[in-house]
Amino acid sequence: MGAAGRDFHNFNVAFRDDPAFAVVAFTAAQIPGIAGRTYPPALAGSRYSDGIPILPEDDLARICRDHKIDEVVFAYSDVEHAHVMHKASIAIAAGADFSLLGPRRTMIEAKVPVIAVCAVRTGAGKSQTTRWLSRLLKSHGLTTAAIRHPMPYGDLERQAVQRFVSIGDLDAAGCTIEEREEYEPHIAIGNIVYAGVDYARITARAEQEVDVILWDGGNNDFAFLRPDLQIVLVDPLRPGHETTHHPGEAVLRMADIVVIAKTNSAAEADIRAVADTARSLAPRATIVRAASVVTLDDAARVRARKVLVVDDGPTITHGGMAYGAGYVAAIRAGAGEIVDPRLSAAGDIVDVFRRFPHIGPVLPAMGYSDRQLADLARTINESEAEIVVAGTPSDLGHLMQLNKPVVRARYEYDDVGEPRLGQLLAAFLRERGLGRVKAGA
Repeated sequence: MGAAGRDFHNFNVAFRDDPAFAVVAFTAAQIPGIAGRTYPPALAGSRYSDGIPILPEDDLARICRDHKIDEVVFAYSDVEHAHVMHKASIAIAAGADFSLLGPRRTMIEAKVPVIAVCAVRTGAGKSQTTRWLSRLLKSHGLTTAAIRHPMPYGDLERQAVQRFVSIGDLDAAGCTIEEREEYEPHIAIGNIVYAGVDYARITARAEQEVDVILWDGGNNDFAFLRPDLQIVLVDPLRPGHETTHHPGEAVLRMADIVVIAKTNSAAEADIRAVADTARSLAPRATIVRAASVVTLDDAARVRARKVLVVDDGPTITHGGMAYGAGYVAAIRAGAGEIVDPRLSAAGDIVDVFRRFPHIGPVLPAMGYSDRQLADLARTINESEAEIVVAGTPSDLGHLMQLNKPVVRARYEYDDVGEPRLGQLLAAFLRERGLGRVKAGA
């Protein structure tokens, strides 16, 4: 059971070459357009000459009964604990065992040190933290690449191993908005980004060209690579979520360092609450505080104007946030009016608002398909806004023709309080004899 990510990885490392198992199907959830496809023979291996069908999760009970399934493996992330157990109930009632695979069976051993950045929920700030860490590693004379949690929404065989160093690479690969939101900011600061489907091959390629691998763990999954340093973000804007979602709680329990993100925007009581939970679940972890600094490229253009806010897609949808950095930036800049995107929502975007009623007066940057991208553009162009504030890290103007100017909101990690994450990273490098710190720098 998956969402075109953890499920493929678990199959590759735990089931593909094991004759004790016959994998009948993948089921698809969360991501539109995945069901109805086939995991291709080139990736499925010699035991699956026809590939493996990817079926709708809604058919789980029927699949279990029709194929006399012995075991259902749950393999997607950032879902409530109750959601996991409801799925377990369906599998068990249909006669199957229900299981979850852990780190021992699924983590790949890299030949270079791995620093993993994970979180308890989508939208906590993993990517900005990873970018900040990459700059710090470079300042210590180390080369690094970010290996991203998979988002293979196109031709799976073609996407088995992806390496991105330019916007042209993203264009050539036909990356969706959701992929670009994660890859573009890394590329902008000169980082290599790896992603794809076959993470054993991805790791083997990355470890040939860098000193340190950064696991940039989207979807709040635990890392596919065994980390030498596990950094986990908790979000004081969503206190209590540290223990409500899978595998976010498990990830927190694995932490070496817990980063309390967004402390510049959260109430002190909520910061203390998530810190208390972190101490309880990860008593050996060091806890640090961080800020998320939001800026607008041109705040003066937003002041007193009618503004449509486009925010990061996954953060707003299954991340459960009512709004993101774009909305915060627009309000701080003195926007005259925030235009409700529901008034001009078109096609698939109407369905997005229906499926995620928690969304505030912002437009999630949805673009899993050409049709959805066109609906997003139409929603923006037909709105009554005078200007668009884009809180998505993806460059909307590069992907679509818009009839309104776009001002981009950006957000970056800031190391605050004591101890500092930078100090802890330097200590880790010193212990490993890596970079300039081994000479006392």
